[in-house]
Amino acid sequence: MKIFVRERARADEGTKRPRYRVVGVQGEGLTLKVKRIRKCELNQIAEHTGAEIVYLERDGKGSEGKKD
Repeated sequence: MKIFVRERARADEGTKRPRYRVVGVQGEGLTLKVKRIRKCELNQIAEHTGAEIVYLERDGKGSEGKKD
């Protein structure tokens, strides 16, 4: 089982906001009902379910989804 997450653009360290966004889940038996989640919560879910956390990279430009 895998949990795919990416770091949010507006959630810097120390802002007290959830830093990661769940993009998708692969496998059976797990449904996440959140959009944003903290790393400590991700680690606990992965520990209890045996899931692997996959951190997706951003391009760093903030140009995702914009048309040319």
